Amino acid sequence: MSYELQALIGTRELLTVAAAEVPAARVVPLAQGLALIPVTSAVRAALQGEADARKPGSGSGFGRHADGFELRLAAWSKAGPIACVEAEYFGGSGTQRAAVWSDGEVALGPLTIGEFEPSPAEGTPISRALRRIGARTEEGRVDEFESVGLGRHRSTGGWAEHAD
Repeated sequence: MSYELQALIGTRELLTVAAAEVPAARVVPLAQGLALIPVTSAVRAALQGEADARKPGSGSGFGRHADGFELRLAAWSKAGPIACVEAEYFGGSGTQRAAVWSDGEVALGPLTIGEFEPSPAEGTPISRALRRIGARTEEGRVDEFESVGLGRHRSTGGWAEHAD
């Protein structure tokens, strides 16, 4: 079974304001007052901007995103922390990457765990990013990832289909 996610995660209030600036963006509620915006190809293109789309990003270590994308995250983070997360798994192995912007700059990461690497004691990159933006592990849950409900859909497209 596979799992693939590319998303922005923050408070619902922050992401609602951010999504108003990007017509393709949709907000999906998560637990604990958080929400996510699935980073579909349309959202990525809108955030990068036409002139920026051919330049690789420089600040976060997220190779898929151009500088315009990171500038938007930095600007939005002045109103509250925002995480950019990526995960790709198939058959139990895969990769995760996460970074958090706060007060206009990268405040955590980028954190990466590669295929077949064990999870660090402090948690996976996505769980660490979630913790940084306020998520907590709930009783009976494995980690922040599970606690906020990121297992609810198996793909970025699946999240986009269930957006507000």
